[in-house]
Amino acid sequence: MGGIFGVVSKNNCIDDLFYCTDYHFHLGTKIGGLAVLSPEGFRKSLHSIEKDYFRSKLGPDLYELQGNSGIGAISDTDNQPLVIDSHLGTFGVVTVGKINNLDSLKEIAFNKGAIFSDVEKDGVGPTNLVAYLISQQENFKSGIESVQDLIDGSCSLLLLTQEGIYAARDKFGRTPIVIGKKNGSYAATFETCAFPTREFEIERFLGPGEIVLINPDGINNIKGPENKLSICSFLWVYYGFPASNYENKNVETVRYNCGAALARRDKSEGIKISAVAGIPDSGTGHAIGYANEIKISYKRPFVKYTPTWSRSFMPIDQEIRDMIAKMKLIPIKELIEDQDILFCEDSIVRGTQLQDNIISLYESGANSVHMRPNCPPLLFGCKYLNFSRSKSVLELAGRRAIKELEGDPNKDLYQYAEFGSEKYNAMVRRIEQRFGLDSLRYQNLNDLVGAIGLPKDKLCTYCWDSVE
Repeated sequence: MGGIFGVVSKNNCIDDLFYCTDYHFHLGTKIGGLAVLSPEGFRKSLHSIEKDYFRSKLGPDLYELQGNSGIGAISDTDNQPLVIDSHLGTFGVVTVGKINNLDSLKEIAFNKGAIFSDVEKDGVGPTNLVAYLISQQENFKSGIESVQDLIDGSCSLLLLTQEGIYAARDKFGRTPIVIGKKNGSYAATFETCAFPTREFEIERFLGPGEIVLINPDGINNIKGPENKLSICSFLWVYYGFPASNYENKNVETVRYNCGAALARRDKSEGIKISAVAGIPDSGTGHAIGYANEIKISYKRPFVKYTPTWSRSFMPIDQEIRDMIAKMKLIPIKELIEDQDILFCEDSIVRGTQLQDNIISLYESGANSVHMRPNCPPLLFGCKYLNFSRSKSVLELAGRRAIKELEGDPNKDLYQYAEFGSEKYNAMVRRIEQRFGLDSLRYQNLNDLVGAIGLPKDKLCTYCWDSVE
């Protein structure tokens, strides 16, 4: 996916820009970059973060990146920030989202004689296309509105200009943009966890499709919010950092609520459990919520070795990611042997890493292993955020189970998505058997919505029920 950050200040902004962009490192895997506007003009730095950390790669460049305003990105998709020279003036741009009709928009641009620079091996990147679309209009406001109207998918963005930073949230608010403030500075961020240690206070959350221009003197409203909000629910389940808030709903609190909801549904089943655990890191909050609700000890039968092993989703190659995930989770046999362990996990996407964890538990002497994913089965590939590298629906554990049951992974999808239906139960049993679990119970979508605390019609739940 990716994350973006921008800051304008009456003083040098580079420390805030550098450290607050770094707080988005958990969101992306490919490129880290910064662009600043200094008295001498625009300066930028881009580095691969596939094999190293953002701070170590960008830190040596900071001396050349002094200025009072800047934008940064952690990107899963393309090289950014970009700095563009156009009839609107020179501007920098960062984006987060997914453009499903990129190829058709690119062809329209080519037919108009467009020329793209910084083209990557996969062709014109989404940020490059967004910069082109903006530069075709008479001003930045019209350019951003054009992007929001033309793309199929989602796009939140920041523009670094001589006037300040334009911050624009996706038309349906699928990704967040939050404005922060401290003395002499304003900032726009994806993750609010970037604010506290740099002494920013949340000023307000942008609404869907809203556009503002921030400068050291304040926030200028450029375009008001749209009526329809459809923020991604998976941000609270998995991608969001625990200290972050979206729509005033804290990620870690929501995860506690999710675990508690799972526990309440389990209370009537009489399953024998001696310990509750979470697959680190995103399963931890869910597991604590479960353990607190059911009054059973929370334990850590796996610990993550992070000093030398990077994030498991960082490398592009799937086999390498799976290997890293296995290597860095170390079982503690003394906490596993003769135990009936219930594990909470954020979700089951492919299930490859999960299967290795289950095998490790049994090899370490567990009597039984129970799994509680904190969201429903993923049945529909995300159209908006690139949160999974799955190239086919058959990589989703739920769809594979449906193919095994029906011979067709697309058959009766809405019946399989209906919690508690005969087909839903058959699918869950098939996944349970494949992983060798003693029990598997997914989160009810209504319980997940309740745990988040927003009305369902303000949430995107497409990956579970195809409702946008």
